[in-house]
Amino acid sequence: MTDIILKRPSPYRMAVDIGGTFTDGITEDVARGRIWVGKCLTTPEDPGIGVSDVIDQMLLQMKSADSAISPASVRDIVHATTLVTNTLIERRGARVALILTAGTRDLLEIAREVRYDLYDLDLELPAPLVALDDCFELQGRIDADGSEFRAIDPDELNELLGLISAGGYEAVAVCLLHAYANDRHEKMVEAALTQHLPRMRVSLSSRVAPLPREYERASTVAANAYVQPLVADYLNMLRGEVGRKGIDCSLSVMLSSGGFTSAEAAARSPIQLLESGPAAGVLSANNAGGSIGETQLLAFDMGGTTAKACVIADGEPGIIHSFETARVKRFKKGSGLPILVPSIDLIEIGAGGGSIAATSALGTLAIGPRSAGSVPGPVCYGRGGIEPTVTDADLILGYLDPLRFLGGEMKLDLAATQEALAGLGKGLGMSAMETAWGICSIVNENMANAARVHIAERGFDPRRFALVATGGAGPVHAVDVARRLRISRILCPMAAGAGSCIGLLAAAPRAERNLPRRVHLSNVGWNDVGQQLDLLHRDAATELSSAGADTANVEWSLVLDMRYEGQGHNVDVTLPYETIDAGLADTVRALFDKRYRHLFGGLVPDGRLEIVNWRLIGSSPSTLKQFTWADGRSEQMTDRPRGRREVFLPLENNVGVVDIYDRYSLPVGTRIRGPLILEERESTFVVPFPSDVLVHPDLTIDVRLDDEVVR
Repeated sequence: MTDIILKRPSPYRMAVDIGGTFTDGITEDVARGRIWVGKCLTTPEDPGIGVSDVIDQMLLQMKSADSAISPASVRDIVHATTLVTNTLIERRGARVALILTAGTRDLLEIAREVRYDLYDLDLELPAPLVALDDCFELQGRIDADGSEFRAIDPDELNELLGLISAGGYEAVAVCLLHAYANDRHEKMVEAALTQHLPRMRVSLSSRVAPLPREYERASTVAANAYVQPLVADYLNMLRGEVGRKGIDCSLSVMLSSGGFTSAEAAARSPIQLLESGPAAGVLSANNAGGSIGETQLLAFDMGGTTAKACVIADGEPGIIHSFETARVKRFKKGSGLPILVPSIDLIEIGAGGGSIAATSALGTLAIGPRSAGSVPGPVCYGRGGIEPTVTDADLILGYLDPLRFLGGEMKLDLAATQEALAGLGKGLGMSAMETAWGICSIVNENMANAARVHIAERGFDPRRFALVATGGAGPVHAVDVARRLRISRILCPMAAGAGSCIGLLAAAPRAERNLPRRVHLSNVGWNDVGQQLDLLHRDAATELSSAGADTANVEWSLVLDMRYEGQGHNVDVTLPYETIDAGLADTVRALFDKRYRHLFGGLVPDGRLEIVNWRLIGSSPSTLKQFTWADGRSEQMTDRPRGRREVFLPLENNVGVVDIYDRYSLPVGTRIRGPLILEERESTFVVPFPSDVLVHPDLTIDVRLDDEVVR
């Protein structure tokens, strides 16, 4: 029996992330910790083509390493995608009918009646995903306390079903008043829709976002319905495609909250995938920091389209439950569509490698928000792009090797790039090199400024953090961004160019359920709350089980959204999910007092505490991942540089010659001095300042900038 077990192929896990410019993949040999990496340009017209290509790359590498490995050896696939984000931004989702309570038909049109920029006379507001003509009303009404104020009229409902049936809709969103307090009416509408229109996709606000705030809840359920047909069809296609390759395994999908769930659950509530790729990048950064004992981190993920940052304090990224997407003005809070789903606390801080540089209306250099993406891509890709981008600037500055990009599989057109930047610079009175550094300097300063505000708003000093660089463009820009933040330590984890995939492999299944019940702490019906939470616990456990979690080892926590009576904003209090009884009240009060003092320095005298919402969260224990290369990248170890190259050095404001290293040829424990460049297939780590550079056992590169650099 032992011999049979030893001869069985090791299980393998695949992670695939679709980015704006590149689609990345990593396969993990679970037993040995070996990995293979795949990467190709994203195919926006059909994202599945890029995913299929990356999977084929990895299967071929695995077969080359060991002929006994077959597609059937793949145990599961974890996936992250920008499909939801892109669908909302590009407005190419399904035609949706929205059913609302009578008197609220114009809810999406009215929104919050807030001007996000008081001084913009031509203020542009985000158009609702559902037009007013596609919004329908029902007279039935639930009161704020959950009681039925008016029953649903069956004849009115049947008439409404006829209108929807004749309207050619692809999906229906239902958002009835106070459905978070009582979902009976929404479920009645769903049952009628299922009976009369069995193929119609239906989204209920009480299921997607069972929380108060009618506009935000309506916006969220409308967005869910808007993307649901496209995401469900895509996931079905992906399952079929991997099946045709001989892979018979589970398909899991990354959530914005940093956990993952089954493809079936993701298809029902696709709006939860909105920030799946960036969330995975944060987990990758946390994994890298944790592996070397660093828990105060600024995760910096810069890809081809955007750059995002996240504060990780004491080894835990923050979680928020409301954010915006598809903003009309990219960095203007309030100019997007509000979404009520849990998400890692990310902030978009700047442009990506494909962001286009141009002359502004004032005659100055401006970068973004337009992006060349993967089609046509930057000028240097030679795929038809004619407008210079951040990546083109990196090439002119010497940070990228035109002959070794993507491991030499993709040659960059240096002459065309030089011409494009010279053309842009001519109108600005600058040379191509000056224009290139102007682009990088503006991008890096913008990212540093946004990250500085993001950190300060959370009460931290950036100098106490280490910056972790992931994404294809992240390692190119990270060191200069850190310098501007006065951060002296920069980490670049193994396979940083496909960092989101590392995060996918490190992620654990996660499920969250809400019990929106506003009640004074002194009046809580603990037995009733305990019974309701127990039902939510069973439902969440079922979802976790379907995602492959061992439910016996799931860690459960209870997060209470609390405030003093009369306040408009909540404070979250977290405690283990255990026995729910009246004895919990004193514990909750003590935790609230501690949290409130930390945030505001004191308590409200004689203030009455109320609980607004109860969140039950279950997640599998997370473990630190360490990998080794399976493709022979590190077979010939040497601490000698591969060559030297002229690159732009910011402190000298001029070009200088620096050593170029093959990153994975450096032995563990290697100590070298910057400035230098470390190259790998998926990215390039640029260290343009005097610094000490160390290679950790997990192959993370640790850069310590000299004191005078960050002063």
